[in-house]
Amino acid sequence: MNQNYIKADAWSIIEEGFDKDRIKSSESLFSIGNGAMGQRANFEEHYSGETFQGSYIAGVYYPDKTRVGWWKNGYPEYFAKVLNAPNWIGIDVLLNGEMLDLNSCQKVSGFRRELNMKEGWYKRSFNAISINNIHIKVVATRFLSLDLDEVGAIKYEITPVDSDAEITLQPYLDAGITNEDSNWDDKFWNITKVTADNGQAFVEAHTMKTNFATCTFMQSHLMLDDTTIDTKPIIESTDVRLGMTFKQHVAKGATLTIYKYGGYVVDRNHKKTELLQAAKNVLAKATAIGYEALLEKQKQEWSNIWEMSDITIEGDVKAQQGIRFNIFQLNQTYLGTDSKLNIGPKGFTGEKYGGSTYWDTEAYCIPFYMATKDHKVARNLLEYRYNHLDKAIENAEKLGFSNGAALYPMVTMNGEECHNEWEITFEEIHRNGAIAYAIFNYYRFTGDYSYIPEMGLEVLIGIARFWQQRATFSEEKQQYVILGVTGPNEYENNVNNNWYTNYLAKWCIDYTLEQLDKVAQGYEQDYGRIIGKTELSENELSKWQKVSDGMYLPYSQAHDVFLQQDGFLDKKLISVDDLPKSQRPINQKWSWDRILRSPYIKQADVLQGFYFFEDHFSETQLEKHFDFYEPFTVHESSLSPCVHSIQAAKLNRMKQAYTFYLRTSRLDLDDYNKEVEEGLHITSMAGTWMSIVEGFGGMRVLDDKLSFTPRIPKEWTLFSFKVNFRNRILKVTIDQKGSSFKLEGNSEMSIRVNGKRVVLKPEIVTST
Repeated sequence: MNQNYIKADAWSIIEEGFDKDRIKSSESLFSIGNGAMGQRANFEEHYSGETFQGSYIAGVYYPDKTRVGWWKNGYPEYFAKVLNAPNWIGIDVLLNGEMLDLNSCQKVSGFRRELNMKEGWYKRSFNAISINNIHIKVVATRFLSLDLDEVGAIKYEITPVDSDAEITLQPYLDAGITNEDSNWDDKFWNITKVTADNGQAFVEAHTMKTNFATCTFMQSHLMLDDTTIDTKPIIESTDVRLGMTFKQHVAKGATLTIYKYGGYVVDRNHKKTELLQAAKNVLAKATAIGYEALLEKQKQEWSNIWEMSDITIEGDVKAQQGIRFNIFQLNQTYLGTDSKLNIGPKGFTGEKYGGSTYWDTEAYCIPFYMATKDHKVARNLLEYRYNHLDKAIENAEKLGFSNGAALYPMVTMNGEECHNEWEITFEEIHRNGAIAYAIFNYYRFTGDYSYIPEMGLEVLIGIARFWQQRATFSEEKQQYVILGVTGPNEYENNVNNNWYTNYLAKWCIDYTLEQLDKVAQGYEQDYGRIIGKTELSENELSKWQKVSDGMYLPYSQAHDVFLQQDGFLDKKLISVDDLPKSQRPINQKWSWDRILRSPYIKQADVLQGFYFFEDHFSETQLEKHFDFYEPFTVHESSLSPCVHSIQAAKLNRMKQAYTFYLRTSRLDLDDYNKEVEEGLHITSMAGTWMSIVEGFGGMRVLDDKLSFTPRIPKEWTLFSFKVNFRNRILKVTIDQKGSSFKLEGNSEMSIRVNGKRVVLKPEIVTST
């Protein structure tokens, strides 16, 4: 049974009623971020119940020493952790001297949370009777500014309902925080200075080992109804915490409001020696603008984002809420302004996976950012990988590869591998191919070839070298094989000849050879530089070609399908439908040994290859492979439903496509995998976008032009989206009768709809 407490609403995530058992889940679901920092939806006031405190700064991490029972050569020495940063949101509230704590209140009523996605703010309201019998009403609103992305703002309003009360407010900064996922309980932060100055507070700190310098800051002011309170606070500080105490007599029915500004400045953006002054400067800016004006600016910034990235769905509020939640969280996590940053699978909502970069970015996220923002945003993501090429070569050297072979990490913060499960670190090498595929996909969609001669070709050469060295010539088969791998289906480890991996390796080599020829002919200066740098020879290229031409691709004549790996048919092939529901999810109910021997597939594997290389195969082949593999797929990866939704839509199996869409779009809202309290599945949210645009919209790039094969679930009356294709904005609307297209700009554009050429004229709606 999935959770079902989030109210259906087109633009907001809403929870009504106070339930201690879902606090941690809601802390994830109501998380906020602005690309530079983010935080879980922890209460401002003290809460003694179960909670997962989490505030995070983009790009700041700690190399937690790997914890394994048996060390293996080539193992990464550390697992990079996104760090739980000093907490600036805290406001202790005392009522006649007694701490307000919803966990111990006599009664909590009218509890409501709202995450307003349209305008980018989070609000919580409730009535409570404290343990000393004070009845109060609280409304707390906060947001992380997109305009001043080092700043967040809180408006905390408290009203005594039945009687006057002495209310004490203690806004504070707390650097005495830890990560929930620490391997060795190391100290991650070194607090160097805690200071207060003219109503402002600062905690200066740096991370251990990585030495990121930060300054956490706050400033508060109070109002009683419409009157500003000028009372100077009492300052209390320790080595790790600084608080300011304000006491105020508040009459029954009057409202005491505290406005609190806080956030972080980091040495990624400022000189280490100037962080304190930078914090003072940003506080001066924020307070000069003021809370209400900052909030209005926030609404405008989000309006600008939604203008391009919104997907509207009519007739199905839950589906509409789902896609907007996904788009909202993607934009809270990454806005594309900094090529040193990337997209962690949990974003700013939790610590699982270390908060690092996975192949999810290239396989799932780049299409979203290419189509909804300027192409430079996606190029920044590719530049991120180019900047890590030397580290990828080092990673390969640690495993015994040579001559500039590059193995990109499964998990990374700085280009160095930091994943600490051997079957992933050493064997899930298909991630290398996703990097190459993203380069191909970027050029195909944007038409910007410049990345390849400037940076991408060097990346492709390193990857091709890796595949050539990783393949083994089998005397028995007289073909090249790739042994001891884990494919996208992580429920099979250490298998031989995972079809997806082998096919991707062959394609990577072929694509690199094509680009070498293209750069040689059109970009002679770049070609000379690259050949000189990589020392690439004709003899090496002939070795690559041999591996590509001779690559073994496992295939079953009996089933007429490519085999997921050599031993797949040795398994007892029992479909998921024949598994008792009590056994699901198998990753929580079964031993790893039992999972490895089963036929069950965590996420698209062979079908991932059919998704990437759809034009290499006929629709009949897709249908045959979909019918063979999907019945064994348990979809216990967040990345699984979206690919299956796209392919079901292509096969015109709309009921199945719609079911998969709901699962991917509401994966976290409905907590399908029973783990949302750990954080949200940010990267798979880009797959949700794909399931509408590429699935139901049928958008592809064919023969250098946009092509659409529109389909619509029966549950919807209409859906629409925009794409930025080569700096041309196209709005697509699909309803039960057909589709229409509107092109912005000054010149016409040719597309294909259901295989037929359609010429779009600017600012005119064209129906098909």
